[in-house]
Amino acid sequence: MPIDFARRLTGKDRTTGANRQLGGVLAFIAGATNAGAFLAVRQYTSHMTGMVSSLADHLVLGEIHLAAGALGALVSFLVGAATSAILINIARRRGLSSEFALPLLLEAALLLLFGLIGARLENIRGLFVPATIMLLCFTMGLQNAVITKISKSEIRTTHVTGLVTDIGIELGKLAYWNGFQPDPTLRVVADRSRLRVLSLLVFAFFLGGVLGALSFQHVGFATTIPLALLLVLMAAVPAADDIKEYLGGSEA
Repeated sequence: MPIDFARRLTGKDRTTGANRQLGGVLAFIAGATNAGAFLAVRQYTSHMTGMVSSLADHLVLGEIHLAAGALGALVSFLVGAATSAILINIARRRGLSSEFALPLLLEAALLLLFGLIGARLENIRGLFVPATIMLLCFTMGLQNAVITKISKSEIRTTHVTGLVTDIGIELGKLAYWNGFQPDPTLRVVADRSRLRVLSLLVFAFFLGGVLGALSFQHVGFATTIPLALLLVLMAAVPAADDIKEYLGGSEA
């Protein structure tokens, strides 16, 4: 990956184009991780709407251990998002170039760890499923918070409900007939650029899900290793810039 491209993709100086490109890549990674998690533990790990519904259902049915698992997943996603915000704000306070790269590097480390030791954890009965769900929910919260802060809440990558809703809104605007509306301020106009971006994000999530599921079927937990390496390739340049600047300042 070219250095300048990686710096633009995850560095602190943002552009609309870089935000959208990063959103597409992260949506792909989220889709692949989500699909792999389902095949591993029969549970989606980016779908917090489902987790809250599951928590309510299990509580009503008196299935306390299942309710606890859903609550653990929800809290893990929440803590992941909070961790991302903390890392970003600490880096921003210190003027680091890697304020958005640091959470992605942490996500990469966790995915890499899971890919390397997942097969061994699978043999630990009673621990593997809840540990896997909580770990992957944490990484999804971590990732979603990064792109949310970068794009000022315009882009989400770990779930598609909001994306599909926004696509529907723009399609409704596109299909709306303005007729002979004399007042231009009252005309309904679809944001075609936003519609393309939203559609790209949904497609990236879907493509990641397909490839992630196929990969998990053939190579198992190692599926997360190339995803982790992709995150490292994107996020390493701003981190390296900070290290270089720190070392340069130390020598001075």
